[in-house]
Amino acid sequence: MTASNLKPLFIKVHPTDNVAIIVNSGGLPKGTAFSDGLTLIEDVPQGHKVALADIAQGQEILRYGEVIGYAAQDLPQGSWIDESKVVLPKAPPLDTLPLATRPAPKLEPLEGFTFEGYRNKDGSVGTKNLLGITTSVHCVAGVVDYVVRLIERDLLPKYPNVDGVVGLNHLYGCGVAINAPAAVVPIRTIHNIALNPNFGGEIMVVGLGCEKLQPTRLLDGTSDTIPIKAENATVNSLQDEQYVGFQEMVKAILETADKHLAKLNARQRETCPASDLVVGMQCGGSDAFSGVTANPAVGFASDLLVRCGATVMFSEVTEVRDAIHLLTPRAADEQVGKRLLEEMKWYDDYLDMGKTDRSANPSPGNKKGGLANVVEKALGSIAKSGQSAIAEVLSPGQRPTKKGLIFAATPASDFVCGTQQLASGITVQVFTTGRGTPYGLAALPVIKVATRTDLAQRWFDLMDIDAGRIATGEATIEDIGWEIFRYILDVASGRKTTWSDQWGLHNALSVFNPAPVT
Repeated sequence: MTASNLKPLFIKVHPTDNVAIIVNSGGLPKGTAFSDGLTLIEDVPQGHKVALADIAQGQEILRYGEVIGYAAQDLPQGSWIDESKVVLPKAPPLDTLPLATRPAPKLEPLEGFTFEGYRNKDGSVGTKNLLGITTSVHCVAGVVDYVVRLIERDLLPKYPNVDGVVGLNHLYGCGVAINAPAAVVPIRTIHNIALNPNFGGEIMVVGLGCEKLQPTRLLDGTSDTIPIKAENATVNSLQDEQYVGFQEMVKAILETADKHLAKLNARQRETCPASDLVVGMQCGGSDAFSGVTANPAVGFASDLLVRCGATVMFSEVTEVRDAIHLLTPRAADEQVGKRLLEEMKWYDDYLDMGKTDRSANPSPGNKKGGLANVVEKALGSIAKSGQSAIAEVLSPGQRPTKKGLIFAATPASDFVCGTQQLASGITVQVFTTGRGTPYGLAALPVIKVATRTDLAQRWFDLMDIDAGRIATGEATIEDIGWEIFRYILDVASGRKTTWSDQWGLHNALSVFNPAPVT
């Protein structure tokens, strides 16, 4: 059964809600009557809100049991509530929020779950066996791309245990205020990406020579990173006078890559406890179903992972900020709560400096999918975090020092968030979407979860899991949560391949740089 052949159906999330969203594919026409007596007085598209009672102008509009806005006009029962009829409320103030006041629910530990991963010397475990070529400046990106193609053609066939090679290109490295305080973010990010467990500790850097981010500085990192010793890394600088002509540069890089590949080829998968997983949770191309199907199911899977002792990260500051009052009580202690507020305040100031309008989020596609504003979007977004206590808060690109549920601060942009989570050490990412996106990352598997069955069926060879079955009553949040959890273990073990990896759909890295560009 799909949403298109269901009887008329809406979803009301919380008993106090005065709006619900339409489930049926294509929406429902004026005059549609529901079993509870509600009748639509105008056409309502799929995923969009319908007034369950008369809502007077200025009155609160409630979804998830929270105020998502105020009625811009009188809204009769059965009417369609689109974004133009919802006045955006103010963001929750940061100085009056309760910290660490809600004890985490007692979730029994889960034991016996394992995956087949690549254990590294530092104890971390990868889900892929990749050669990562770190770059110190974007100037060398074309050369690295050229060399990657040669490595794939000429070298990888000699090393069957190596899954591939990834050029870690980015737009940073020169023409920037390298000593500005905020430069710590991109430098830390690029440094920590090189240390991602999927690269097996083999640090290979290609630089130019005259860049501001010198390879030595890249290897040293920042005050909160683990320095990479020069003897544990190789550096090829293209301006080195020993290289006469392009082909000599290429030959030298290939010789360096060959040495790293020989070491990576010795890696073998071994049985590891699920506690060694580091999983990132992200959403993009969201719709009104995100907060009731895919994201709650991902949240359930997050709790399962935490119960196994694993590390789970959720991010996207601007899609958390308007629901922060629901997260600070879940901090493991007051210090973690304060760190949450620090990251929210830092980003508030960053956006204020650019005179950013809060109404710029959601995107046009989000609105077409039924999301009225960033408040409604945030309330659905935080569902990915499940119920566990928040154990630690990271600044952009930092690596965790604890296991459990982590808030890793990042922008909400899909590709920037993915890049920053990669730097924070995730080895698998779960990505929910309602509108659909072919997004993927070469450095780690990205599992796509569709919020709607319509999308899962139309994009049958791009979506890995259909959470839309929750909306139609064919499955529960718990059912899909367990499905996601088991799929993570299979993908991490190499037993299953995500669609994005099967097709080779991989986005470029997009390092977050809040510092000035000169």
